[in-house]
Amino acid sequence: MDFGIFTVGDVTTDPVNGTTPSEHERIKNTVAIAKHAEAAGLDVFATGQHHNPPFAAPANPPVLLAYLAAQTSKIKLSTSTTLITTTDPVRIAEDYSYLQHLAGGRIDLMMGRGNTGPVYPWFGKDIRNGINLAIENYNLLHRLWREENVDWEGKFRTPLQGFTATPRPLDDVAPFVWHGSIRSPEIAEQAAYYGDGFFHNNIFWPTSHTKRLVNLYRQRYEKYGHGKAHQAFVGLGGQVFIRKNSQDAINEFRPYFDIAPVYGHGPSLEEFMEQTPLTVGSPDQIIERYLSFHDWAGDYQRQLFLIDHAGLPLKTVLEQIDILAEEVVPVLRREYAARKSPDVPDAPNHEWLLERHRAGNDPIPGGRQ
Repeated sequence: MDFGIFTVGDVTTDPVNGTTPSEHERIKNTVAIAKHAEAAGLDVFATGQHHNPPFAAPANPPVLLAYLAAQTSKIKLSTSTTLITTTDPVRIAEDYSYLQHLAGGRIDLMMGRGNTGPVYPWFGKDIRNGINLAIENYNLLHRLWREENVDWEGKFRTPLQGFTATPRPLDDVAPFVWHGSIRSPEIAEQAAYYGDGFFHNNIFWPTSHTKRLVNLYRQRYEKYGHGKAHQAFVGLGGQVFIRKNSQDAINEFRPYFDIAPVYGHGPSLEEFMEQTPLTVGSPDQIIERYLSFHDWAGDYQRQLFLIDHAGLPLKTVLEQIDILAEEVVPVLRREYAARKSPDVPDAPNHEWLLERHRAGNDPIPGGRQ
């Protein structure tokens, strides 16, 4: 099981000392966070894709991830959103294949529609076509990575005739794709249809909602013949703030929660912790909460935490990574491994994908019926 962190790249004023990092500082801090995550022993660093303030997350994630590939050697580099709706699938195919080569296969992608409505007209798209764009664009992307001469015609971009995306994927194996959604059954269906992963970034949602979408994906994954429902590839989001003493954690984090662009100015911290995965407390409290995910999600392959938002200073974020990696993740890793069914695959990586490809077991979209 993969454990890691993701960033939304927000540029937020620290409510405690009143300082606001520049975009340059936030970008450099993001690099420091990713490198520290690898040094601490986490498995994944993921970045969002944004095109608007208050976010400094890259508008083109491969730029950041390629730089990180040169600065790291082990950690998986991922997107926590690649905007499949407003980014040309030809561009995605070529950028991420190139990145795959630079990173030695240490990359995957999470496709999503994003959380900013105005991004659609900025790139000449209509938000009312969001689902259809996600479906059509990914169909083309899937083919571009697997076919060398693509003839294609759709509704939302110009046709292609005999087009070959270059470079070809590393070892002729496409990066693993997670389809991310927080509310759309169509995206869970899409993930199942292709035999890809489904990531529910449930940081705003109660368990009952997340469970329904995860179960839908699992059922449809089995329906399409990719494996049993419990063998499907599931990822979940999370948010934590950890101190040795739980009350110290709450007191320190509360002012950041109250102004956070992600969830501030709404329910109280206590209400939000009750209704979502946000857990502020001691390492034992974090462990207990996140082990409980197995009760309703079953065996899953990826757990990502949001820890660098809301104006938290870099020093605090690096401390959070250390506590997470030293006191929380080892216990979660051990306990989840003990509970895992032996026939459930581990988190996909390039070597696993390559072995599957050579064995002729690549998923067929829509199943093998």
